[in-house]
Amino acid sequence: MLNETVFRTDDLPAADRFDSWCERVGRTTATPLDLYSDHAADYRAHQRVLELGTIHVWPATHRDLRYRRTPKLIRQSDPEHYHIGIPLNGTNRVAWADRKTAYGPYEIQVFDTSRAVEVNSTNGPDLFTGIGIEIPKGQLHLPRNKVDQLLSHTMSGRKGMGALFIQFLTQLMADTDPYQPSDGPRLGMVVVDLVSALFAHALDADRVLPLETRSRTLVLRIRSYVQGNLHDPGLTPRTIAAAHHISISYLHRLFEAEHETIAAWIRRQRLEHARRALADPAMCFVTIQAIAARSGFTRATDFSRAFRSAYGITPRDFRYQALLGLESTV
Repeated sequence: MLNETVFRTDDLPAADRFDSWCERVGRTTATPLDLYSDHAADYRAHQRVLELGTIHVWPATHRDLRYRRTPKLIRQSDPEHYHIGIPLNGTNRVAWADRKTAYGPYEIQVFDTSRAVEVNSTNGPDLFTGIGIEIPKGQLHLPRNKVDQLLSHTMSGRKGMGALFIQFLTQLMADTDPYQPSDGPRLGMVVVDLVSALFAHALDADRVLPLETRSRTLVLRIRSYVQGNLHDPGLTPRTIAAAHHISISYLHRLFEAEHETIAAWIRRQRLEHARRALADPAMCFVTIQAIAARSGFTRATDFSRAFRSAYGITPRDFRYQALLGLESTV
């Protein structure tokens, strides 16, 4: 599992909760902040911090919160970070000097720890939920004067690079068990690549990015595309290359560094998709042939042969054992 810390105000006496939350946020962002809330008397907050090398990703849920980063606090301490904020439920109302902007759910904003700012995170009577990412400025593959142009810019997290970025974050946060602490820096590199690509796209400056960053980001886009089209039996290296406006030979070169051909990876993803469906009690009345078709296998015999070769058991026997195991735990 990745290095991860968890904070819950429910674990503390009511009188200590808001002060502890303020201290926690200050440590997470590595920046002094003034924090205020109308609910300070009995504050509710929950935060996880995933350590990905020098990159920190922290999903959080909390009551309404207002924080300020003032010139005095900047002079006191500045870690030279970019902070990426993404509301999932609620709104961030942000004020820089003479500019004010509101960011709703799945709208991505960037803050500079060297700039004064005031943020009001609110979700009416409900809890605010969002994701914060801390990135040292020197890690991004873009000139700082370019990133400065994004400080009041809204980037969508519902389409394009923004959607790919949030999809990666939500999948990572949903299950960290498959990873070891040593995987943290590599995952941090993926975050940096995605943020750099997102910013470059918003600035129409893709050519500024290093070739390695563009290649790694393209592989992530291709993987996301494949995951969304596993049901299509026409999903092949040729159609994938065409959808991404690259040659088949370049597609194969991209996956040489992945230690698996694109065709083998597609096949493995289809089998995993089918395996999860077979083990899902909600799918117990869906035929094995239908599950195979939804995973991109047009012939039941081909699916059965491939499944047995991969997992050492027939699809029917696997489903029976998986569902029987669930029943025995009830």
